[in-house]
Amino acid sequence: MLVALFSFAAAAALLVILPGPDTLVVVRGVVQGGRNTGIRTSLGVLSGLVIWVVAAVLGLSAMLKASEYGYTALKFVGAAYLIYMGVQSLRAVVRGSALGEPPLPVAPSWRTAGFSAGFLTDILNPKIGVLFVSLLPGFVPTGYSVTWTTLALGGVYIALTAVYCGVLIAAAGTVTRWMQTPRTRRFLDGLAGVALIGFGAKLVTER
Repeated sequence: MLVALFSFAAAAALLVILPGPDTLVVVRGVVQGGRNTGIRTSLGVLSGLVIWVVAAVLGLSAMLKASEYGYTALKFVGAAYLIYMGVQSLRAVVRGSALGEPPLPVAPSWRTAGFSAGFLTDILNPKIGVLFVSLLPGFVPTGYSVTWTTLALGGVYIALTAVYCGVLIAAAGTVTRWMQTPRTRRFLDGLAGVALIGFGAKLVTER
């Protein structure tokens, strides 16, 4: 069991650190609202992963993989959301407002603080569900409970993601002053906008 666990942890670590929408949305949260927003965005991402792990255990992800229409529908919804966020970032650059000025002192809520952005980015990406249902069973040792072992492996993936998000937030915190300059923040907002639209387009065009 320990061999399977360490093997999965190594594979999962490589998958977690690959740049993708989750990484970008966490960094974007830090840029927009500081460390607290980055933390809440990360919590949204982790909550989405929890749901995908449970779905994989219950077999819903397998059904999604088998259903071409269901997969395609969720893929288009996820792509539309990523493109929407990208357009919003580019609009902020044109207005010279959202990232060019300090965040407004609004009352904190899960939505305004980034939780929904992280959650929706993750939960609307069907590739995560397919990844879990394809990857997790291959690391379940013979003779062990598929359900409980899959949950444990999913927990390892979530824990690694949490550590990675923590590293992103900590690293971003060291350059907060640099990010606060209007020119830099507009540049980062424009870069995030283009990247998010690119991820959305890639999600639509890839099989």
